[in-house]
This record gives sequence, structure tokens and C-alpha cells, in this order.
Amino acid sequence: MFQLFGNAIGQVVAISIIVGAGLPALFAFGVRALAVGSGGSAEVSGEAGKPAMKVVAWIAFALVLAVIAIGLAIIISSGFGYKVSFEHIFPTFIKK
Repeated sequence: MFQLFGNAIGQVVAISIIVGAGLPALFAFGVRALAVGSGGSAEVSGEAGKPAMKVVAWIAFALVLAVIAIGLAIIISSGFGYKVSFEHIFPTFIKK
């Protein structure tokens, strides 16, 4: 009984750390990469931008948006009597 409880608590803690701290950190990394890609930083430096960092920033933003979309899909689909399955990598909706 306590082992099952401990396992469930561990899963909740792991997901909360990933989503609760990981997504904002990834978004902040994307903002910083976008600033470096535009040639700026915290202070005015006048250096040239790095276009590769803009690509890295947009990939970070796309990952954040994808995780948010999947989370919303899981929450909304459960209200309609479906569940989300990741059997074939891409999420699919299955009737409960």
C-alpha cells in the first residue's frame, strides 16, 4: 500500500518538476536565444546577430506550445469521454 502511494507521489513530483519548472525554463531559454539571435543581450553591445540562435529559439517555443497543446487535449478529451493514447508516438483519441 505504501509502496503504491510512494510510487504515485514520485510520478506526480516528477511531472510537476518537468512541467512546472521545465517549461518556463525552456521558454526563458527561447527568449534569451531570440535576444542573442537578434544581436542583443541585457546591455546594448552593438554586436551582430546569430541567425542560428533564432532557429533554436523558435524550436524552444514550438516545444513549449506542443506540450501545452497536448496537456489541453488530455484535459478536454477526458471531459468528452475520450482518452489520449501515445501508442504510435503521435497522440490519438480513443473512446473510454
